[in-house]
Amino acid sequence: MNIEDRINPWLKTPFDEEIHSKVKAMQQYPKELEDAFYKDLDFGTGGMRGIMGVGTNRINKYTLGKSTQGLSRYLLKKYPAETIKTVIAFDSRHHSKQLAKVVADVFTANGIQCFLFSDLRPTPELSFAVRHLNTHCGIVITASHNPPEYNGYKVYGKDGGQLVPPQDSEIIKEIQKTSFKEIFFKGNDSLLNYIDNEIDEAYHKTVLAVAKMHELSKDKFRLVFTPIHGTSITALPQVLKKAGYQNVYVVSEQEKPNGAFPTVVSPNPETKEALKMGIDLGNKKNADLVIGTDPDADRFGVVARDLKNEWRFLNGNEVMIVLTEYLLSKKAAKGELTPHHFIASTIVSTPVIAKMADHYNIQFKKCLTGFKWIAKLIKDFPELKFISGGEESYGYLVGDTVRDKDAISASLLACEIAVEAKEKNLTLHQLLLESYKKYGVYKERLISINKPGKSGKQEINDLMERYRDSPPAIIAGIKVSVLEDYQTSILYDLTSKKEHKLLLPKENVLLFKLEDGSQIAFRPSGTEPKIKYYFSVNENYNHELSWKEQEIILEERLDHLVNELSNN
Repeated sequence: MNIEDRINPWLKTPFDEEIHSKVKAMQQYPKELEDAFYKDLDFGTGGMRGIMGVGTNRINKYTLGKSTQGLSRYLLKKYPAETIKTVIAFDSRHHSKQLAKVVADVFTANGIQCFLFSDLRPTPELSFAVRHLNTHCGIVITASHNPPEYNGYKVYGKDGGQLVPPQDSEIIKEIQKTSFKEIFFKGNDSLLNYIDNEIDEAYHKTVLAVAKMHELSKDKFRLVFTPIHGTSITALPQVLKKAGYQNVYVVSEQEKPNGAFPTVVSPNPETKEALKMGIDLGNKKNADLVIGTDPDADRFGVVARDLKNEWRFLNGNEVMIVLTEYLLSKKAAKGELTPHHFIASTIVSTPVIAKMADHYNIQFKKCLTGFKWIAKLIKDFPELKFISGGEESYGYLVGDTVRDKDAISASLLACEIAVEAKEKNLTLHQLLLESYKKYGVYKERLISINKPGKSGKQEINDLMERYRDSPPAIIAGIKVSVLEDYQTSILYDLTSKKEHKLLLPKENVLLFKLEDGSQIAFRPSGTEPKIKYYFSVNENYNHELSWKEQEIILEERLDHLVNELSNN
């Protein structure tokens, strides 16, 4: 189908006059028009995300309506209509509330009962609500940490986790078979139920159950928190208060939900810029810790004091190490760990988590990028007890009552650890160094390169194929020992010249392991027009060097790898 065939239907019914006018106006800008229509929005690692606007490659009433109509058909084929229940939440982004009502109306127009949060709520609370209300699926309208012009559509299954194979492909087939003319937009309000406080209370209770670790006094602990204009303002302050935290200072300029995210370039707690106001307030309040969450409150960033009492940004891998080591050490001390317990992480995250599992004689499960795969592990191994899971992209989950990364419970856990550490005159950063002494020093870096539009998508595909067809035997002067190609499901051992089967599902990821223990992975982003490079280097902890000296050595090694790939 050529581009004109994709555009022309939007100039006719069922699309309204406003849509017709916008399409006609866009015809003066051919590149913009092409990007809006050249493809349908894809379901990626975090659901369906895109720029809001007119077109098949945009988030709007019609693209979300089509997806929901296809999802409704899938549910109606699988279950009796009178038994089906769905639940919907939304974040602080522009049009999220209106789009959530559109989705709810399509469900109820198809005879499906729907629960809809009356106001914005965190994504992990939606995941919790799916299982708490015993619904057949859940939807959250969010684009997570993407820039303000984005919105998105995450779909959750009965287990509270995001869609994974084979269910995702079955639903996508129904969506693809659905035409825009077949969408039922006129809702049945008798099937719509608004929810809020009763779910809040239940969710807060489960967060406290999994993340409140002790009864130590919090009187001397001072926390700065910023929701970065997002949904966590509806949950984290309330949970912290119930856990006994009194000295919580919210960044006032970022407290109010606002889809424009006016105080930041991007509402992403992975970036130092997004937490700058938190640091400034932390200095004024002499805080012990700064925490910031993304707009839908599934990711969180942590800034702690270091050995010199200066602020230190902990990346997603570093936070995961601190939280996981704490949980395992506490359970081990109580004699609660068995070989039937497991922790989980992804193929592009720090290798330290696997080493922890070996040390404590529990199981480690490795999965593809995206927290839906960690949720799937919980579902696939009911005979095992899940402790926690995390990924490098600032996501963490403790316990199994929620089935997505949860910045609310993870933030409470980080505070609990920090309080206990302060009693011993330690900080989270010092706890990280203790783990490095135990497991070796690891340093990771993520490089993301924007490749927008149709041409960018082709550039990414070409780059992946080039490395796949002609993989380097040496990178930065270091021999490649192993190549893992998750698209072909083959592990190539370059030392023994043997091939092995990779047992994880197929995904467009290449991972190079080097002879010095370094590794490099790259993959197209599942949520943004980017290609992502993940670098990891490591050394044994050197007690004869200062931490700063060791860090410089590792950063130089990372620089060397990054520069090598940048020049290829």
